Amino acid sequence: MQGVIIENISNLYKIKTESKIYEANARGKLKKEEITPVVGDKVKIEIIDEENNKAVIEEILPRTTYIKRPKMSNITQIILVVSSKNPKPDLLLLDKQLAFAEYLKIKPIIVLNKIDLDKKEEFEEIKNIYENVGYKVIRTIAKQKDGIEEIKEILKGNTNAFSGNSGVGKSTLINAIFDNEITQEGLISERNQRGKNTTTSTKLYEIDENTYIADTPGFSTFDISEIEYRELDKYFKEFKPLIEKCEFVGCTHIKEENCGIKQAIEQGKINESRYNRFCKIYNELKEKYNYKY
Repeated sequence: MQGVIIENISNLYKIKTESKIYEANARGKLKKEEITPVVGDKVKIEIIDEENNKAVIEEILPRTTYIKRPKMSNITQIILVVSSKNPKPDLLLLDKQLAFAEYLKIKPIIVLNKIDLDKKEEFEEIKNIYENVGYKVIRTIAKQKDGIEEIKEILKGNTNAFSGNSGVGKSTLINAIFDNEITQEGLISERNQRGKNTTTSTKLYEIDENTYIADTPGFSTFDISEIEYRELDKYFKEFKPLIEKCEFVGCTHIKEENCGIKQAIEQGKINESRYNRFCKIYNELKEKYNYKY
């Protein structure tokens, strides 16, 4: 029998099949092969106790995508949630996540939440930056369910992960999508206005047939060090077509003079603040690489 792992708590897996949900451990041979099942995995199981819904995982089917932290597989779409205030927009994190989504070949969607708190309408500028790059941007007020129908439409037929700093409204969005208190809403720390992470385990919720959403801890410590710093420019969508206009092969787009990216900034084709964040991420990745060796 085949199913999808929808939850993992201390290596006890919940597996959804066509008929019901089973609890399962992984077969010992998987440990010998050093393959660990993760949420999102499609697996073959053997039923060991039908009455009590107990099974054992026999085989993990090939993965289309794999995220190391938090561990998840077969994600087809990642919803990157940014809040207007409380906490303030973290565009450096957003650009890291976008680059990582491009690297993993997972389609990113940007959700700008809590727009009712944005009295100066600064979100319009953020929306324009990322729409000009070619990303889908949806504006929401999760608590009032504004924009929820548009998100529901985009989720269809995908296995979706929600990502963003704690407190940006991921759990509130998921609850609004289901019209139900499925996840515990994050509590904002009044002292520093940064979110306290209240989600403790990765769970996959089924909205519709072949449509799942994941509530995931760990994305606030987003680590993109799998990306080689010299390759970062390939994962900034708007940079890719301009790389060949650089004078030197292997141009870093930072110190060089005759650089296609820098020329595009001067011509207003690339947003300068996003370029500055590229430089920051590049230097972070380079520093980590040098520290390793």
